[in-house]
This record gives sequence, structure tokens and C-alpha cells, in this order.
Amino acid sequence: MAVNWKPIGLLLVGALVLQAVVLHLMGQPAICACGSVRLWAGTVLGPENSQQITDWYTPSHVIHGLLFYALGWLLLRGRPLLALALALGIEIGWELVENSPLVIERYREQALAEGYSGDSILNSLCDTTAMLIGYWLASRLPVRASVALALAAELFTAVMIRDNLTLNVVQLLAPSRAISAWQAEGGLYGAPTVE
Repeated sequence: MAVNWKPIGLLLVGALVLQAVVLHLMGQPAICACGSVRLWAGTVLGPENSQQITDWYTPSHVIHGLLFYALGWLLLRGRPLLALALALGIEIGWELVENSPLVIERYREQALAEGYSGDSILNSLCDTTAMLIGYWLASRLPVRASVALALAAELFTAVMIRDNLTLNVVQLLAPSRAISAWQAEGGLYGAPTVE
């Protein structure tokens, strides 16, 4: 069966434009306040984290795509465009909530995000693109490979920066002093600064 790419392309472009416009209206900067655009921001607590194209949290968004593909497969089997729209809606919804004053303030309560001011529009759009990459990978990989990829990404970022998708969700919803103390002992403050 041939894939009609036109509605998929329109959905993707329309969703990303809407995301950018809403973030702009929310007051998020287009790019990093430093004035430059970089492929990688490797300092977790640096001013360019969540401002550049990719950072240590990009793997979390790839995992979002893996999970959203599984959700779409379970709920909307046989309706791929609707499943993709659901994934985009959830991811973009999260990006907007994540950049709301309430959630930014919630993040700032944690040691890992003392100076956090939200994402640049560039970073947010790239996070959504990372989700789409994860979604595409999940559509092509065997289930075991998708699970292995997600676990590898979680373990890698936990080792490298003492943070990952799981820890981020826990710390956002039910902050743990033990996790905060463990993160402060090294990972986030001593994260590699590979630029």
C-alpha cells in the first residue's frame, strides 16, 4: 500500500508551526540568549542547556517517540495518521506545559534546574523532532530493539549526568530529597562538558 505523504507532511509542518507560535506568545526566546546556535549543549547546568539543538535531555524525547508509537499501536492500530497525530499532540502539549510559568517554577525548586527558564523555541522544536525520530525508529525496529534502545538511553544519561526521563518525571511529580542529593553529588554538577 502506497503511503500518501501529503497529509503527513501537512500535519507535521502545521503542528510545528503551531508549537512555535504558541511558545512565542508565551514569551519563550527563538534561540539561546547567547545569540548563537549550536548542535550540542553539553553543560547540564549551563545557560545553553535547553536552548540549543540538542542536549543531554534529547534522548528522553526519543524515548517519548518510542512510547508514543507503542501507545498509538495499542489504541489506534490500522490508523497510522491518527496515531501520529496523537503522538504529536501529546509531545507538543508537554512542550507547552513544560514551558509554562507553573512548571518552570516547579523545576526551579529542584537543584537540577535552579536557573531554568524554559526551552528556546529552537530547542523545543528539536525536542519534538527527536520524538518523531523515536516514533519512526519504533515503527521500523523490532519491539525488543525499541525497549533496548530506551533502556540504553536511560542508563547512559543516568551514568553521565545522574538524570534521565524516569528521574525527571519522579522529581517533577514527587520530588525526592535522596534523588536530589545523589544528583548533587556529581552527575549534574560534574557533567561532561563535551562541546
